[in-house]
Amino acid sequence: MKFIALFLSGGVGSRIGGEVPKQYLSVSGRPVFSYSMEILLKNEDIEGAFVVADGEWEGEITSAISTMDVDKNKLLGFSLPGASRQLSILNGLRDIASKGYDPDQTYVVIHDAARPLLTESLLSELIKSCGGHDGALPVLPMKDTIYTSSDKKTVTGLLDRDSLFAGQSPEAYKLGRYLMACEALLPKEILGVRGACEPAVLAGMDIVMIPGDEGNFKITTPGDLERFEKTS
Repeated sequence: MKFIALFLSGGVGSRIGGEVPKQYLSVSGRPVFSYSMEILLKNEDIEGAFVVADGEWEGEITSAISTMDVDKNKLLGFSLPGASRQLSILNGLRDIASKGYDPDQTYVVIHDAARPLLTESLLSELIKSCGGHDGALPVLPMKDTIYTSSDKKTVTGLLDRDSLFAGQSPEAYKLGRYLMACEALLPKEILGVRGACEPAVLAGMDIVMIPGDEGNFKITTPGDLERFEKTS
């Protein structure tokens, strides 16, 4: 099996405010994206990586990688951001496929630049869990009771939290089947995808769940950024 990383760093971070996207903010002297990127590039099973990023940030990303104790040749190239997260993923998948990797023996490991606290152990467990499956996804059990509301004002029902899980990245999918699963949703359905695993589920792919990491949170709000700053 081969593993190629697809690092998503094309978001604009609108919910956190400011002119600089959250993944490019400096924390403890280095950009947010660099923390998890270094973990990915250091992993011996990851043979290379494509980075989804707007062209104006390619120089900063390349510069950050040059300071890391990693194989610089693992950076295979950049992919253009799409109109949605899933379209960005599709762009990256197509770029990876264009390199001639065996679609049945190659897994794409997708990770968000806004999740800087990726650990080596979680990444290693994800990779190990792919064997015999079409992919793997780290999840966390729901701790709170989940209610539904048809009018967003009053409680109209509740869900069984024992069967609900919160997904995290990185997540891994077999290149060939996952690329076909995403392309099958073009041109309109893909715009409504709520998570990267959705195309895989719709296509009947076998995706195994592994225990996630509470510390592997995504920076979405100013409070999340403050939380990360305290840990770095």
